[in-house]
Formats: sequence, C-alpha cells, structure tokens
Amino acid sequence: MTFAKKVLINTILFIALAGLFTGTGLIYVSHAWVAFLAAFVLGALNVMVKPVLLALTLPINVLTLGFFSVVINGIMLELTSMVIGESNFSFSSFWGAMLIAIIMSICNAVIADHQTD
Repeated sequence: MTFAKKVLINTILFIALAGLFTGTGLIYVSHAWVAFLAAFVLGALNVMVKPVLLALTLPINVLTLGFFSVVINGIMLELTSMVIGESNFSFSSFWGAMLIAIIMSICNAVIADHQTD
C-alpha cells in the first residue's frame, strides 16, 4: 500500500473514530483537514521515528511476543497529537491512544487484506 493510500485510510479512520467516540472524549479531531494533517504526520513519524523505537525496544518486544508494538503505536499517536497540537487533535489519555491504536491496527489489517493492486 502506498503512502498516499495509508494517509487517506488513516484520515477516514480518524474522522470515523472521532465521530464514534464523540460523547466520550476519547479522541478529539477539530476538523477534517486536521485529521488529514494528523494522518500525514503519523505516516511521517512511522517512517522516521518508529523504526528507531522498535530497535530500542526490541528485547521487550521479543519477551512480550510482539505485544509491546501496541504500546509503540500508542506512543506514535501521542507524538502525533503533540506535533499537531492538543487543541486540534488529542486523546483523553495514553490508554485512550492505545485503544485507538488497537482499533486502527485492526482496521488497517482488514483493509490491507482486502487490498487489490
């Protein structure tokens, strides 16, 4: 899947999850363009920062049989929130970011499985 497709899918996921969890405050997205910007920043961070984090946490990732990757994904979402600005794109807590990371990972896996090139 190309970078542009990932950004588009993550944009749609951010908007859908913000709408789904509107009353809970779990995720806040101020505008659709902010969701697009957040998806772009998340993609860029996944290319530049995530490999470094995965290399640094390799021992604990091996010990947990890869489940620590969920924590890394939550960290990536929190970093995205910090880059975009808490007033435009935020999560209620780190645990909220991890829940959103799990949901996004499942959705991305399902979409990638049904992807035809």
